[in-house]
Amino acid sequence: MTSPAELYTTHRELLDRAVTATAARDYWSAYPESPSKSVYGEEAAPTGDRAFTGLLGQPFPLDVPGAVGSVSTERSPYGIELGISYPKADPLALIAAARAATPGWRAAGPTGRAGVAAEILSRLHARVFELAHAVQHTTGQAFVMAFQAGGTHALDRGLEAVACALAATTRLPSESRWTKGQLELAKTATVTGRGVGLVIGCTTFPTWNGFPGLFASLVTGNPVIVKPHPGAVLPLAITVQVCREVLAEAGLNPDVVTLAAEEPGDGVAATLATHPDVRIVDFTGSSEFGDWLEANARQAVVYTEKAGLNTVVLDSTADYQGLLRNLAFSLSLYSGQMCTTPQNLLIPRDGIDTDAGHRDVEEFAADLGAALDKLLGDPRRAAGTLGAIVNDGVFARLTEAGTAPGVVHPSTAIADEQFPGATIRTPLVARLDAADEKTYTREWFGPVSFLITTDSTEHSLRIFTETVRAHGALSALVHSTSPAVLESAREAALDAGVHLSENLTGGVFVNQTAAFSDLHGTGANPAATASLTDDWFVAGRFFTLQSRRPV
Repeated sequence: MTSPAELYTTHRELLDRAVTATAARDYWSAYPESPSKSVYGEEAAPTGDRAFTGLLGQPFPLDVPGAVGSVSTERSPYGIELGISYPKADPLALIAAARAATPGWRAAGPTGRAGVAAEILSRLHARVFELAHAVQHTTGQAFVMAFQAGGTHALDRGLEAVACALAATTRLPSESRWTKGQLELAKTATVTGRGVGLVIGCTTFPTWNGFPGLFASLVTGNPVIVKPHPGAVLPLAITVQVCREVLAEAGLNPDVVTLAAEEPGDGVAATLATHPDVRIVDFTGSSEFGDWLEANARQAVVYTEKAGLNTVVLDSTADYQGLLRNLAFSLSLYSGQMCTTPQNLLIPRDGIDTDAGHRDVEEFAADLGAALDKLLGDPRRAAGTLGAIVNDGVFARLTEAGTAPGVVHPSTAIADEQFPGATIRTPLVARLDAADEKTYTREWFGPVSFLITTDSTEHSLRIFTETVRAHGALSALVHSTSPAVLESAREAALDAGVHLSENLTGGVFVNQTAAFSDLHGTGANPAATASLTDDWFVAGRFFTLQSRRPV
């Protein structure tokens, strides 16, 4: 057995470096993002592939309290048969088990809990190729993206949450001495969790979005029930399996982390989220259910990431080709199935000035379409960029958008030689007028974007502010050579409560955020109630309770 304190000692250097990185906000990553043999060795990839294949068509090896049968709900967007079943637990049994595990987990202390969390992340990293295949075949991400976003970048986000939680829970001394004249008291300060945590997973980024809440709750002293989306269970099942193994080996109750798999429509998330003992809820998904959680899980602190109207304001540029390449990639990556993908592209009806000359709206639409066609012209490269359509809901929205007037770049099918059963589509771009609010103020999650003509850049900024304040957004981008316009865009973003990117024309994209540096979500607009990862994201998860006694 390796105690939590010993695990902290083992991972102390990593944890100290992570805490430093969260304060510096410079580039740092603990887990190499390239799946290259030169980084991970000759055997890592085939070993991960065999491990994933060995899970197919089998009951997943995981014990959960109160198991009452099994469920098998996943379908690979790439068309392969998964056939994995998971134990189905009684939600009340999971809550009872979590409460029973709480005292021992609290006694491990902040550093012990951080040591356990770091060991979990280390073991998940050792299985990163297996995890990448699990993400790929439940979400539709292409393998390299699944390895990065679903593997190493998700691990970085998890470690970032560990570091923020560790810093917050060790800010006050655990022991102190108070002296006032002849009076002397010995005092202790104990970090205690708010209660049972619930992580409700999403179908597109189960690990990247799930790890921050999981590890922030764990390090602050809370047991966690992980409720995966029925379409993306495997990545979080592997995570829970590793958590329980590490906990048990550290002499702790493995029920600190449990899995709540369900059939679609069972309503387990709502049952758990409104239970009096569930005091923390982390959710990524639709605005409809996110709003319901915020309104009904009144006993809990609720961290949501929901839908939004991610916006690009086009005014002018000194690198027109760079703008087109960058924007085309942002629209194409994972078929637009990212919560940060631009949807609304606002352009003055008189067009924009560029280093290639003035471009009117029709010319810009044609140039953007040509950039998309060039990026996605090779089917193999296109498949690696687009991934697969994750579910029927995304495909239905894309189909609906394709029947509307104003389409300037239709969506087309792409074949993947490796996975003939995959549904792969290129982005659709449709032209609208600023008056068409009913269409562009609705979120069209997936490869659908709108080129919206406005009266002026000032009008674009006003629409940007108003729509984001009303409907939310997780990203925003402005292109302009005018310092005055850029300053106005910054003020508009502050008023709207959204993070802003400016003049991205190179290898940084508006829909990507880097752990330890970029914040994700703000809590300042309806798209999210918190940011990954700031003080508020961890501070609501624990209390510090004091005891004192005369010396």
